[in-house]
Amino acid sequence: MRWTFKPEPNKIITSNLAQELGVDYTIAKLLVQRGIETFEQAKDFFRPKLENLHNPYLMKDMDKAVERIEKAIKNVENILVFGDYDVDGTTSVSLMASYLKTIHPNVATYIPDRYDEGYGISYQGIDYAEDNGITLIIALDCGIKAIDKVVYANEKGIDFIICDHHRPGNEIPKAVAVLDPKREDCAYPYKELCGCGVGFKLIHALAEKRGQTIDDLVEYLDLVAVAIAADIVPITGENRILAYYGLQIINQSPRTGIKAMIHQIKKEELTITDVVFIIAPRINAAGRIKHGNYAVELLTEIDFETAVNFAAEIEQNNTDRKELDKTITYEALQQIEETDEQQNFSTVVYSENWHKGVIGIVASRLIETYYKPTLVFTKSGDKLAASARSVKGFDIYEALEACSEFIEQFGGHKYAAGLTIKEENYLNFKRKFEEVVKNTLTEELRIPEISIDAEISLSEITPKFFRIINQLGPFGPQNMKPTFSSSGLRDNGYGRNVGADESHLKLCIIEGSNQSTYNAIGFGLGTKINLIQHGKPFKAAYNIDENRWNGNTSIQLLLKDLQEDF
Repeated sequence: MRWTFKPEPNKIITSNLAQELGVDYTIAKLLVQRGIETFEQAKDFFRPKLENLHNPYLMKDMDKAVERIEKAIKNVENILVFGDYDVDGTTSVSLMASYLKTIHPNVATYIPDRYDEGYGISYQGIDYAEDNGITLIIALDCGIKAIDKVVYANEKGIDFIICDHHRPGNEIPKAVAVLDPKREDCAYPYKELCGCGVGFKLIHALAEKRGQTIDDLVEYLDLVAVAIAADIVPITGENRILAYYGLQIINQSPRTGIKAMIHQIKKEELTITDVVFIIAPRINAAGRIKHGNYAVELLTEIDFETAVNFAAEIEQNNTDRKELDKTITYEALQQIEETDEQQNFSTVVYSENWHKGVIGIVASRLIETYYKPTLVFTKSGDKLAASARSVKGFDIYEALEACSEFIEQFGGHKYAAGLTIKEENYLNFKRKFEEVVKNTLTEELRIPEISIDAEISLSEITPKFFRIINQLGPFGPQNMKPTFSSSGLRDNGYGRNVGADESHLKLCIIEGSNQSTYNAIGFGLGTKINLIQHGKPFKAAYNIDENRWNGNTSIQLLLKDLQEDF
């Protein structure tokens, strides 16, 4: 692991902030690193306010979108809410449909089939709209590149409103309104909303038109928080405000479907990390194993008993997904080990039998082993489909753009993308992608990085310090849980490997002459036990965490890496 330390912020600003807030220097340093330099900024950060959300009408085409929806309501038109099959898409559809049904009776939903239709707006979806007398489609979390499909819909007398957050291509679709903060001609102040976030801005604008306030929309924020967590967007600015209030709703008064999932997993209070690793995979599992419609049905269900049944079915989907993920990851690792793939700068693997619904997860698993930009291909109809995942600092979207001569279709972000190619282009694409990665992936980016916020003494870790650290959340990209490092550490002699396969490391740490001990756990760090044996000094990089055991709660260090301390 490569340890990098965040730059030291301005000492005068940091000291002044520490004094104004009545906190220690380290806390003030963490705030300044996050761009918070004044008492007022700190107040807004620690106590996010809904009134600090931007006016939704600042988004280009928002007035056109609201006007078209109001016209549809006035003329009693049929509206179709269309979204992708992942978490951001299904929560977006659930959000928009739930709100519209409070003001209009004729609202239907549509999630494309992952296997028959693929990602984004589909011709089948437009045909479904035509067959059902639908004259307006609101597309969420997709559509920014659906130039031809919007034309196809217009020819059938169907209007489109697009709510997306992906990067546009050279041309914007000829829809009635295209809401996307990443449009170059959009002056909206916050660019990092997820698809569900853009959908929320639209219902906020509609609500304002109808004399409602933001307080009337708080109940929808559980869906927005789930989408923000799952889509790995920065938890800064508006996203942090939305996630903060959304988490409160999840824990205090969630919608019936989310309540049913929490009932299934039997967890009392969820953090944003729980949403990422517990709630999101279950919602995703529906679209991966069966159909994204199941997720929308769960998230829009009002009857608790019915929702519990849906949640149980989705729980089974998630169990099936885990088994597939495990099997395919094993096969992919075998394929890499049996070839010269290990010598490459990238990882590209393919099997026609792999389940399309889990290849993205498998790509992430392969990065855990080989830490390279990774693509996992499978057969999809008469073409090959792939999920792409990247390593920190490497823009896989740009790398795919450089290979576009061999690609039929692609879309996504800096760190995750999806694409389809013709089978006969597979080897040429693979060669070209490896060449692009080899020429652009620096030596530094090939080593996993731990970004450290501050070096501290373990004696600084008090209950008050830990309590304030937690108030920096919700955590996520660009507002990660602080990572600290400490040196001059020793194990008290009882350090040992734990876990069924002894792959984890449990320590009781002593710092210098300080005889206080600090409990620590390092998941997956079992091989580092030799660094701490026989009283050898070591350095640790870690998060501060809470350990709950037998009704007792204590502070522990969640180790990320250990190094020798010479």
